[in-house]
Amino acid sequence: MIVRPRPNLLAILFTLRGSILPQVAPTVTGLAAFACLVVVAEQRWPEAFPVTAGIGPFTLIGLALSIFLSFRNNSCYERWWEGRKAWGALVVEARGLARTLGALLPDEADATLRRRSLRRVAGFANGLHARLRGGDEAAAIAPWQPPGETPRAFSPTDGVLAALTVDLAEAMRAGRLSDVTFALLERKIADLSAIHTTCERIQATPLPFAYTLLLYRTAWLYCLFLPIGLSGSLGWATPPAVALVAYTFFGLDALGDELEEPFGLEPNDLPLDAMLRVVERIVCDALGEPLPEPVEPKDYLLR
Repeated sequence: MIVRPRPNLLAILFTLRGSILPQVAPTVTGLAAFACLVVVAEQRWPEAFPVTAGIGPFTLIGLALSIFLSFRNNSCYERWWEGRKAWGALVVEARGLARTLGALLPDEADATLRRRSLRRVAGFANGLHARLRGGDEAAAIAPWQPPGETPRAFSPTDGVLAALTVDLAEAMRAGRLSDVTFALLERKIADLSAIHTTCERIQATPLPFAYTLLLYRTAWLYCLFLPIGLSGSLGWATPPAVALVAYTFFGLDALGDELEEPFGLEPNDLPLDAMLRVVERIVCDALGEPLPEPVEPKDYLLR
C-alpha cells in the first residue's frame, strides 16, 4: 500500500511512485499515436472524412462508460475494504485473546497453556498471511507451534485453531477452566475462523469475468473511435484529448484490477506484512518476549 503525504502541485504532475501511469503508459501512448495518424489522414485526405461526428455522441457514450466504470471500481474497492476490515478484526481478536488469556490463566501452573495458546494465535496469523499470498502455510506456522507438532495437511491455518480448541478443552476437562470460560474463548476462536473464511471468500471469488471484459472492450472501442470523431473539429488537439481520456479510463480499470485482489503484492494492495507484524508484536508483548521491529514503508510502499 502506498503511504505518502498529500502531494503538492509539482508532485501531482511528476510523481510516478504510487501512480497507475507506468502500467497504462503503453496503452495511452499507443492510442495517442493512433490519434496522430488519424489527424494526418484527415488533413491529407479530407474526402475520406465527409462527416464529422463532433463531440456530442462521444459525450453520451463516455458518460455511460464512466458510470459503468465507477460501478466496477466501487465493487473492487468494497472487496479491498472488506479485506482490510477482516485483518483489522484479526488484530482486535489477538488483543482480546492476549488480555483474556492473561486474566483467566494468571497462575504459574497455567503459564504453559497461556504461552502455547498465544503462540498459536500468532501461528494462525502467519498461516493466513502465507495462504493469502501463495506461501507455504506449514512453514509459516512452524516457528509458532509446539516442537514436534505437525499441522493439518489440508488446511494448516485452520488446524491451528483446531489445536487451540483442543488445548482449551483439555484444560476445561482438567478443571482449570470453567465451561463458561471455555465458551467465551471458543467464541473468540470462532471469530478467528470467520476472519479466515472471509479472506478466503474474497480471494476465491473475483468479479465476474464478463463484467470486466465488457468494460475493457467498450473502453478500447471508445478510445479508438474517439479520434475519428474529433479530428475534424480539434485538429492537433485530438491526440492530447485522446491520451487524457485513455489515461482516465484505463487508469481506473488498472486500479480496479489491483483493488480486486487486495491480498497481493501490487502497490495498492493491503499491507499484510505490516498487519501481521502488529499481531506478532501483540503476542510477544503478552508473553514478555522482545518485540520485533514494526514494518515501515520503503520508498512510500508499505507491504
